[in-house]
Amino acid sequence: MKLPYLLVDAFTRTPGTGNRAAVLLDARGLTDEQMHRLARELETRETVFVTDWKDNVFSVRFFTPAREVEFAGHAAIALAVTLALQGRIAESQRHLFLQTPVDNVPVHLERDASGAIQAVMREPAPRFRDVLSWTALRELLEALGINERYLHRGLPSGVAFSGLWSAFVPLIAPGLVDELEPDMERLVEICSALEVDTVHAYAPVGPRAYYARDFAPALGIPEDPVTGTANGALAALLARAGVVPRREGSAEIQVLQGHHLGVPGVVHVRVEYAVSGEPYAVYVGGPAVVAHSGWIGVR
Repeated sequence: MKLPYLLVDAFTRTPGTGNRAAVLLDARGLTDEQMHRLARELETRETVFVTDWKDNVFSVRFFTPAREVEFAGHAAIALAVTLALQGRIAESQRHLFLQTPVDNVPVHLERDASGAIQAVMREPAPRFRDVLSWTALRELLEALGINERYLHRGLPSGVAFSGLWSAFVPLIAPGLVDELEPDMERLVEICSALEVDTVHAYAPVGPRAYYARDFAPALGIPEDPVTGTANGALAALLARAGVVPRREGSAEIQVLQGHHLGVPGVVHVRVEYAVSGEPYAVYVGGPAVVAHSGWIGVR
């Protein structure tokens, strides 16, 4: 049996840039083992499988080459735009829902005058852990190939969640982020000890703009080019620390990523606050473009 698949670049309008995901629009009847095998064979950082659907609600599963994950932001953006491009969502329809095994993710579709489509999804609710200990932070810096002199003391480090758990390391300049040469084996050990999926290094570009790189060797992904989940959690962490401008109950940032790998993309994030002042909703948005289509055998 063969199934059609699409390779879709998220957070960009230019094929070959942004972050690529494999999309299978009809994965009904596939076993966990088959989905995992396909994810390895397709060799993208994440593969999203549509396992069922009714009207505008789509049941989905996300796999990296290493294992299944609860959520993958760029793959969700890629899927939502692809569903619209393939006519699975009527042009008059502006909303759809991605039903993951653990959450129901609402997605809003925006079409501009030219017909270009952008998807904005509400990620899983942000969560936070205690601030990283100085020992853990130093270990992270050493694994990234730098020392504490390059740490930005005015921006938050820590562990946060918006679909996946990430450890955040703020640096003083974007150039330093580009110069990182991580020890991947050491990062796997640290991720296991901290119980996180990725390590996200970032630096300020402006009051609402940041440059980042995301390392996920524990997921079988040495570096994720442009990530929705980690940047959503980053925005929530920044909002919680009060270091991004807040306007009428929300704060917005954009994160530049992928430049070091030659596949640049931009992630737009909006964080909404509860009455208590805590971030309670994270919205991540961007375009996507189909780069390739094909068929793959299922064993």
